[in-house]
Amino acid sequence: MAESTASAGEHRRAPGTGPASRGERTRAVHEPTVLEVLRQLDTGPRGLTEEEAWRRLARCGANELPLGRPASWPRLFVRSLRDPFTAVLLCLGLVSAAVLAWGTACVILLLVTVSCALRATGEHRADRSTAALRRLIATTATVVRRADADAAPNSRELPVEELVPGDVVRLGPGDLVPADVRLLRAHGLTVHQSALTGESAPVPKSADDRPAEAADGGFDQPHRCFQGSSVVSGSATAVVTATGAHTRFAAAHAHTGARWAPSAFDRCVQGVSWILIRFMLLVPPVVLVCDALVHGRGLKTLPFAVAVAVGLTPEMLPVLVTTCLARGATVLARTHGVIAKRLPALHDLGAVDVLCVDKTGTLTQDRPVVDGSLGPDGDDDPQVLRWAAVNAWWTLQLADLPAPDALDEAVLDRAEEAEMLAYDGVAAVPFDPARRLSTAVVRTPGRLGTHTLVVKGDPDAVLERCDLTDGERERLAALAGRQAGRGLRVLAVATAERRAGTRRYTPADERGLTFRGLVTLRDALAPTAAQALRDLADRAVRVKVLTGDHPSTALRACHDLGLAVGADDVVTAERLDAVGDAELPALAGRTTVFARCTPEHKTRIIRALRAAGHTVGFLGDGVNDLPALRAADVGIAPRGASDVTREGADVVLADKDLTAVAHAVVAGRHAGGNIATYLRITLSSNLGNVVAMLCAGLLVPFLPMLPAQVLAQNLCFDAAQLAFAHDRPPPVVLRRPTVLRPRALLRFITGFGLLNAVADLATFAVLGLALRGGGTGNTEAVFHSGWFTENLLTQALVMLLLRAGGRGAQDRPAGRGRLGRPGPVAWAAAALAVIGLALPPSPFGPALHLTGLPPLYYGLLTAVLLLYAVCLMVARRRYERRYA
Repeated sequence: MAESTASAGEHRRAPGTGPASRGERTRAVHEPTVLEVLRQLDTGPRGLTEEEAWRRLARCGANELPLGRPASWPRLFVRSLRDPFTAVLLCLGLVSAAVLAWGTACVILLLVTVSCALRATGEHRADRSTAALRRLIATTATVVRRADADAAPNSRELPVEELVPGDVVRLGPGDLVPADVRLLRAHGLTVHQSALTGESAPVPKSADDRPAEAADGGFDQPHRCFQGSSVVSGSATAVVTATGAHTRFAAAHAHTGARWAPSAFDRCVQGVSWILIRFMLLVPPVVLVCDALVHGRGLKTLPFAVAVAVGLTPEMLPVLVTTCLARGATVLARTHGVIAKRLPALHDLGAVDVLCVDKTGTLTQDRPVVDGSLGPDGDDDPQVLRWAAVNAWWTLQLADLPAPDALDEAVLDRAEEAEMLAYDGVAAVPFDPARRLSTAVVRTPGRLGTHTLVVKGDPDAVLERCDLTDGERERLAALAGRQAGRGLRVLAVATAERRAGTRRYTPADERGLTFRGLVTLRDALAPTAAQALRDLADRAVRVKVLTGDHPSTALRACHDLGLAVGADDVVTAERLDAVGDAELPALAGRTTVFARCTPEHKTRIIRALRAAGHTVGFLGDGVNDLPALRAADVGIAPRGASDVTREGADVVLADKDLTAVAHAVVAGRHAGGNIATYLRITLSSNLGNVVAMLCAGLLVPFLPMLPAQVLAQNLCFDAAQLAFAHDRPPPVVLRRPTVLRPRALLRFITGFGLLNAVADLATFAVLGLALRGGGTGNTEAVFHSGWFTENLLTQALVMLLLRAGGRGAQDRPAGRGRLGRPGPVAWAAAALAVIGLALPPSPFGPALHLTGLPPLYYGLLTAVLLLYAVCLMVARRRYERRYA
């Protein structure tokens, strides 16, 4: 069949007839026989002796994966100091100490310590939560060992850590393969290798010796099973060939490498830090030169110049960032079972605009369901499903199978129990990967002396055993091919009448069959996937499917879930291999489904998407997903993923559920929106103050503000802006990725910072009028007090009017909480305004060299503030129309 992947022909492929393993090159090698493997391992079918097993365990080590140990709290604290912005603050603290500005130095050191402690605590808590989720790939295994060389072999359960090369193990349905093994005997064995290859369909295995020239290196070697896979059906006896760090599972983890580029959070922080570094390197020399040229003060103004540089810096940024991310991570862990192992990963989730997922287990469940049953003419025929159920039921009962395989279970779930029990089972020839079909022999009520053979399996295998003309066989094969082309798995059903007797039925009786029809099956959809896809689309997150399955299978799942995918919007591995690195970003950006992907393809696609400017999240659970997981901006793994995959992920989900990812994206945007708002507001206000200070230094014969006053003003403003960590952004902020681009930030702070400077210059004029009309003699103290008050009031206005999100039809008023009550930002702005008005005339004012202000000043200042508020609203509206 042309579409063998989507049909049962691929689901139950005969050994040696399938395609080579994806991503593996075929080369001629010598593949050892069973006898040669046993000789190499110095063992036999009767297993090792206990003494020899313990000797090998001491030599080879425990059968455990080399997982990294969680970092200690002190190590996480030191790692936090490597943050670029924290390094900027430390440098400012050292400069402050060098010019004997001890108050500034102590405050900066305190802020750095608090920020690093919060981050280390959050990440340490996440590591402990992840450690609690760890579980071994398999806990015990059935091992054949002997007490001594002359004793009879005995099968018993042993912890998988005690397995050694040369041990003989027994496998049955539901068992997890505890190490890399070579099959000695196998009966109807199929295994799930999705954690290794990403392919959802079970793979048939057999113990047949391979010829001398064989395909090497692929997970599809039919005579080998690998750690990380699980037995679906059948039974086997195998010899352990590799354990622990020497398994293919561990090797795939060891060669995944580190991240190839900084994450979205790293890029954001680095961009903002370099903007601040350039400003801070520029401001002190400008202040010193201006004062030296105009007033001749020279180095006397060095403490003031350092204070100005500190005033430009958002000292609370590390504390606010860590607080926002830690609160979001705590809420996610408590309400949705999502653990952020790295706090910055939560910000990266908020910035994600492309989410790459696998199909199996994410969009679909790891089980098929019946889609329909067709007669030979292609029309619906429920009798075909009845015959398929009779085959599945009596094969299960008479062949002593412990449980039906996934396809038989889907058939039995759909059929009526009474129809199956209406027949009496006589014999069964169970499924064999070489035949690709199974047969049940039943006795039909009312038909004495006749047995009915019910055959079910791969359409090609069934059709070649039917009594059909060449034309009929081609027509029915084309019918099955069309169904497979729709992304369905296909089973063919046929029957034959035989004279009842005492003879034993064999595969030789599967001939001269009458074709009954086809049963089609599709992957069961994940119950929450459709709604989660809609939620992600509403939040401007494009979902891309990276799967190892056939294109038609992936396309069918996408259509069933309502994910708009055209026939031309699917790219296969062959086309990816033909596309160069320069053209791949454009292709990856416009494609939704990538089929037949190997781990290398997934990694290459994610790198191409990041090169195109996207922030990429990747959800994976198999060891084959590790390279892509680490190449993404944020790697996401479910709790049930392999241990090494959870270790390499940034975010761990309670279940492999897109709904949890959608919640995590919202939480990331919540935190990221508050961080962005803080940066925009504080940097624009600080820039305005710095420009005003430079102008005032040229206009007045004294320092426009004392270093202690600059520090006190910054502390008040930064403490008030911690309220943004507890703010609830408007819905408009949650509907788009929260990516803070340095150029856009520079454009914002420059425009609104200059507007703030204009308000400060207007305040200077107001102060001049007030001083002439107030008759006070302490001109310097009044100037400092007036500007101090105006600064805090204008910054309170900025907090309310430049808060993220605007006031759209669906947004609540800026700074207000639920039901119109004032939110934390409104309360913090009010507190800031009260401090600005009350501190100068209070008993604490003289400690900062502040004093009371003439009544005329307050009237004039009110007019300035009203005009400034109007200008802010107009400027904001124009900015949003132009750049939103």
